[in-house]
Amino acid sequence: QVQLVESGGGLVQPGGSLRLSCAASGFRMSSNWMYWVRQAPGKGLEWVSTINAGLTLYSDSVKGRFTISRDDAKNTLYLQMNSLKPEDTALYYCARSRAGSGRGQGTQVTVSS
Repeated sequence: QVQLVESGGGLVQPGGSLRLSCAASGFRMSSNWMYWVRQAPGKGLEWVSTINAGLTLYSDSVKGRFTISRDDAKNTLYLQMNSLKPEDTALYYCARSRAGSGRGQGTQVTVSS
């Protein structure tokens, strides 16, 4: 059974950092493009970042602040988020497509003072 389980979210002050994790089961991440997407309150899904082999891509809104990575031995995807802003507040998902297909239950990130 293919499953993605996100964790690591929380409440953080502006300028703070968080590291999100996404554990995969039922397939090998190393053989797939993997994505982080997010959904802010009242808004649609927004693509955040992509990784495949040595390629990483970021949306303009997070470029230079977020870093996507993958541990193939642990079959786990990560998103290191630095210099967080209130507008980064959202439910974050890892997914198997840019549109968010196959995503897990998500992990909430709230950036507020």
